[in-house]
Amino acid sequence: MELRVIEKEPTMISIEIAGEDHTFMNVLKGALLESEGITAATYDVNPEQSGGQTDPVLTIKTEEGVDALDALEDGAQRVVDKSDSFREAFEAAA
Repeated sequence: MELRVIEKEPTMISIEIAGEDHTFMNVLKGALLESEGITAATYDVNPEQSGGQTDPVLTIKTEEGVDALDALEDGAQRVVDKSDSFREAFEAAA
């Protein structure tokens, strides 16, 4: 997975995530919105209005005092944990 930081402030980060689509981005966005300190998490994939951009751009906004990059790391870990839990439940059911 290739990431490119577009904009970074203490309580906001925008990152382009190459090669991903709505499937992954919706899961990541949902996990981020479940995380404490995150006030907004959204992504855009809109080539017509983004100058030809085709890879999704994730934007995260956090409460004051919550680092946006740390919040992204926590949200990504939440995705990993949920995936592991799903796999374990699936294997137990088989």
